[in-house]
Amino acid sequence: MASQRTEKYSQEQDIKNTAKMREILGTLPPFCRQYFRGIENTTSARTRLGYAYDLRIFFEFLGSVNPALRDVPVQKFTMEILRSIGKEDVEEYMEYLSYYTKDGKTYTNDERGKARKLSALRSLFRYFYQSELLDRDVTALVPLPKRHEKPIIRLDGEEVGQLLEQVDDGTMLSKKELSFHKKTRVRDVAMLTLLLGTGIRVSECVGLDLQDVNFRENGIRVHRKGGYDAIVYFGDEVSEALQAYMKEREHVIPQSGHENALFLSIQNRRITVRAVENLVKKYASKVTTLKTITPHKLRSTYGTSLYRATGDIYLVASVLGHKDVNTTRKHYAAIDEDRRKSAADAVLLREQEDEKN
Repeated sequence: MASQRTEKYSQEQDIKNTAKMREILGTLPPFCRQYFRGIENTTSARTRLGYAYDLRIFFEFLGSVNPALRDVPVQKFTMEILRSIGKEDVEEYMEYLSYYTKDGKTYTNDERGKARKLSALRSLFRYFYQSELLDRDVTALVPLPKRHEKPIIRLDGEEVGQLLEQVDDGTMLSKKELSFHKKTRVRDVAMLTLLLGTGIRVSECVGLDLQDVNFRENGIRVHRKGGYDAIVYFGDEVSEALQAYMKEREHVIPQSGHENALFLSIQNRRITVRAVENLVKKYASKVTTLKTITPHKLRSTYGTSLYRATGDIYLVASVLGHKDVNTTRKHYAAIDEDRRKSAADAVLLREQEDEKN
């Protein structure tokens, strides 16, 4: 039952993304419909929606720089346009993404944004090349922008304690914030303790149903990125915080359609990702002004703590739900470096003088 209910929430999100996708498809060339049908079984609705937005930028770029296309609506573009594109056109598009304006608004992209948009374009060209509708895939000739790894921001042990204390007592909150804190304190403590104590994603957190929590085994069933379910186990601190909240939750009457949701908003609806992001930002800003803390940073904090405690990168990857352990290894390479440095003094080559005596 828990699995079905978790899937129901994720399916609701897929339905929303699919509906938005159909809307965006109306602004793209007709051949894009074939492409998105072709990748449906290998991508999520959210991924396809992201590709659709990025491809629309590409086709709008073509219309703005190619004199022959300036009076042609994007919806009238044909496959011949893809066949006419060369490596230089793709490189020009990459340069365009650095800075452009649309409807009076300025847009910029760093190497990450460019890499994501080139990946979407590569997917389109690869699909039609493999379908033998294109004779060549020019996007394969353009390398992805070199991505400069950003330092991973996480909370240290002292900051974690301070954050949870702030969520619990709210001493540094404003008068207005305190009025909400009185209503949401138990929920907020449970939610942040869960995030910090399991490393689950914020989307996994808001998708939890009451039936997904098992106190007998101290585990929660989460719907992972990629469409599969997994059991994530938690410790006593998380258990105590969740049980305190669920006692309070029993006396709440949810709005229709939100009866199964574990975490509810003040409006008694399933809490949203944005709401969780805002409350994490609110509490964390009272603890540190030097770090921008988001739910994902709490996930990194948990991963760091787990890796330091166990030294098992495969365990960390499994608990965090990383499909590729190299993703995990990349994120926690700095800790690996610390561990390697500590090895320098781990082995003594000569006995100490006091030991000889």
